[in-house]
Amino acid sequence: MTEQQPANKAAEAAKEEAAAAPRGRKESDNPVLILASASPRRLALLEQVGIRPDLLCPVDIDETPRRRETPRDYVRRMALEKLEAAKMMPQVKEIFAPRWLLTADTVVAVGRRILGKAEDMEEARAHLKLLSGRSHRVFTAVCLLTPEGKLRKRLVDTKVRFKRLSGAEIEAYLLSDEWRGKAGAYAIQGLAAAFVRHINGSHASVVGLPVYEVAQLLMGTGFPVLARWPRKEPPPPLL
Repeated sequence: MTEQQPANKAAEAAKEEAAAAPRGRKESDNPVLILASASPRRLALLEQVGIRPDLLCPVDIDETPRRRETPRDYVRRMALEKLEAAKMMPQVKEIFAPRWLLTADTVVAVGRRILGKAEDMEEARAHLKLLSGRSHRVFTAVCLLTPEGKLRKRLVDTKVRFKRLSGAEIEAYLLSDEWRGKAGAYAIQGLAAAFVRHINGSHASVVGLPVYEVAQLLMGTGFPVLARWPRKEPPPPLL
């Protein structure tokens, strides 16, 4: 036998293995949960209730509000556009197992005014002064695409009231740098909890993801949430 024959057989075997791989993946029954977000807060909230995504797939979309767009309409549109963008990503399209695709967007609003993520300290200071001593709303929209292609949506509306903030409190918070990357320039799970007089709705939604609603959506569409909860091994029997 020549050296070329084993090489040919190895090449043929590799081709067969590569051809078989996609078929095997398509037939897989292992459910896959994809979270289309770069937010560590959303990931931590899911893990808090025993739901760990199999794939993190952040998307980059234009988040500019449209003229006269209400906060509710804006946040719904953002969550849906994130889902549409994530659907087209190669790492999502190549998953042939049953997959659930989850997206979310959170916005802080004072009336019809949308307070996005502050670009700099001056904008963050303006946000905090606007929120001082008054109530505002935090809207989080969630979109879930099931393996059957069905779209499930939820919008969670939470009312938050801040105490009247002193200049010293605002400046101290700005120096903490917690405001960066946060809608409304504050993080309720951090130092800004000291500013909150009252909250009516979902605390988790203000952080970035309404975990109750998400868990119910997943379970209601067949995702095995409880099967992924950690299980403690029973103690060995006494002899």
